[in-house]
Amino acid sequence: MAMHIVDRRLNSGGKSLENRQRFLRRAKALIQGAVNKSSQDRDIKDVLEGGEISIPLDGMNEPRFRREGGTRDMVLPGNKKFVEGDMLPRSGEVRGKASGAGEGDGEDAFRFILSRNEFVDLFFDDLELPDLAKRKPAEVDNEGFRRAGYATSGSPSNIAVSRTVTLSLARRVALRRPRSETIAKLEADIMNCDEAERTKLMAEAEALKEKIRRIPFIDPVDIRYRRFEPTRKPVAQAVMFCLMDVSGSMSEHMKDLAKRFYMLLYIFLKRRYRHVEIVFIRHTDRAEEVDEETFFRGPASGGTLVSAALSAMHEIVRSRFRPADWNIYAAQASDGDNSNSDADVVSRLLTEMILPVSQFFAYLEVGEASSNGFDMSESTLWSLYRRLCSDGAPLSMRKVSERNEIFPVFHDLFRRRGSLQKAVP
Repeated sequence: MAMHIVDRRLNSGGKSLENRQRFLRRAKALIQGAVNKSSQDRDIKDVLEGGEISIPLDGMNEPRFRREGGTRDMVLPGNKKFVEGDMLPRSGEVRGKASGAGEGDGEDAFRFILSRNEFVDLFFDDLELPDLAKRKPAEVDNEGFRRAGYATSGSPSNIAVSRTVTLSLARRVALRRPRSETIAKLEADIMNCDEAERTKLMAEAEALKEKIRRIPFIDPVDIRYRRFEPTRKPVAQAVMFCLMDVSGSMSEHMKDLAKRFYMLLYIFLKRRYRHVEIVFIRHTDRAEEVDEETFFRGPASGGTLVSAALSAMHEIVRSRFRPADWNIYAAQASDGDNSNSDADVVSRLLTEMILPVSQFFAYLEVGEASSNGFDMSESTLWSLYRRLCSDGAPLSMRKVSERNEIFPVFHDLFRRRGSLQKAVP
């Protein structure tokens, strides 16, 4: 759900509508930046709670036209404690001067509270599933209505004035309803004719007036109401595969980073899309499709075979999600370790079965928290995926080792863009 700012103020003499719209766009961009910055220090459970954010006061100055000219000196009565350069405090605040380096406590931010829905809407506002194509659409109920002609009954607020007047005119023409100009001409002739002619014209004018009373200007049979009916609009089908490594090489910190990423992905999909299936697959040296509760909270450990997860995804696609009908996405989280004997199988599965039918494949490599971040050496999976990226595969790769990196990495992977970027940090 996108955020919309509606400004209903009238334009004053010193401002233009174009400048005001530019100001609103700049203010929204500042708020979005503040939300993204604030989210880096939050836990996933806190994302839905809203909270206080701040934006620079410099960005809140609304543009206006000013007269150009020299400096104007003004004398205001009653000023005994302010001099040029002082900053006037707000009501209830302590007076502060324009501060130089190391002195004073000036005000440099505008703080306000965002509700839960406002915070999430702003965070997800410029995110989307890349390259969502309209293949075989799924019919879902639309929240709105569409025009469906006219009806002879309905709410007074839905009266179709133009259609009603058109039907009224057609009825009056068909019944030969006299025009008011005709009666006015007869009354003028009555004033300028003799007695015998006046009696005849008065009778004719009276007959015309009686006919007008019998044929009203608007009749109930003329009234038409705009008719609306609910519609069903086609929505593209999509499925997201969440592949998570839960083998013994994944420490609790790494699993926590992966789960936080998938929680954010889950919230994003449920918030922005009404018809996206989510398939949870976790793997050690074996892979299994699990429910949401088991995926996020169920314990597991063992060896590592990434090909097991990719094979499970391929089988599920073949049995339930026909690529001609579904947009297929995948998000994989792993520490990058894999058996050397499994590398060729993983490469073949990706190049021949997974990536050709996928719209987008996101790979998140998680590492241990340290002052130096990731090791300079590349993992087995990272080297393989780097090569696939260089070959033009619909694949994006990112690394995280700290909690506060989850939000910016997620935002970077799914931000709205004109063309898919295969960036490698």
